[in-house]
Amino acid sequence: MLIVYTGNGKGKTTACVGQAVRALGQGLRVAFGQFMKKDGQAGEQKMLADLLGERFLASGAGFFRDAEFPDHRRKAEALLAWAGDMLDRGVDMLILDETLYALNHGLLLEDEVRALIERCRELGCHLVLSGRGAPDWVTELADIVSSVTEVKHIYAQGGKARRGIEF
Repeated sequence: MLIVYTGNGKGKTTACVGQAVRALGQGLRVAFGQFMKKDGQAGEQKMLADLLGERFLASGAGFFRDAEFPDHRRKAEALLAWAGDMLDRGVDMLILDETLYALNHGLLLEDEVRALIERCRELGCHLVLSGRGAPDWVTELADIVSSVTEVKHIYAQGGKARRGIEF
């Protein structure tokens, strides 16, 4: 099954973490990777690392800047290779947070993501992708798509990101 969490609102990563917890509670072997996010950057990373061990990887370079494209691309390729290794190890669910963000910035190629989707289908592994701006082709291939809509956010009022809420 291909599950997609997209949209402009806060909560896509939180949905991915919830999906991981639900699957773990049912005895599924889960692997969780994060594109873009540096290790140690977000609160969920410590908990996921404790729960999943080597089946968790945050290998991103942080906030994307065009000038740093080669480093971001290299890290995206490394996470993609890790995901392939997790599939080789027989995980039941592969969650790749911020995949769509990486795809939309050219850090991942459409062919790479399509190949990953196809491989997961062939292996019977559930694949969960998140990020803003799901392309139409991803939506068409997905079994479940949830769009997180921003109604109101503290940023619009000049607020700052808060530990434990946004990161």
